[in-house]
Amino acid sequence: MKNKKMWFGLAALAVLIVAMMGIYFAAQPEITEGAKTFTVTVVHKDGTEKEFTYHTAETYLGAVLLAEGLIAGEDGAYGLMISAVDGETADWSVDQGYWALYIGEEYATTGVDNTPVTDGGEYRMVYTIG
Repeated sequence: MKNKKMWFGLAALAVLIVAMMGIYFAAQPEITEGAKTFTVTVVHKDGTEKEFTYHTAETYLGAVLLAEGLIAGEDGAYGLMISAVDGETADWSVDQGYWALYIGEEYATTGVDNTPVTDGGEYRMVYTIG
């Protein structure tokens, strides 16, 4: 009897893991290949905004923004940690400021170096006070 309960529990756990993996992969942004045009709006600490338009065949946003010199940062345990955008540095130790990435109007769930570029995509880099 105990053995049946253990196997039932393991089977239920396996089904749960497969379901969670399905949800994870379904929620990932779509990756498109080839030439793409997209915009990045930078919202500075003082609230001013600047819009940049890029054309690329790159797959990920971070590669384009680094190559174009729009962002600067350092690689960390979780990917690229952005320290500056459009020449403005965010310093957590000064004002708890950081650069937040938005895809459209939604806060990104991926880092800039793991965010796929989509044709017609709209991204925002917003100076945010923690």
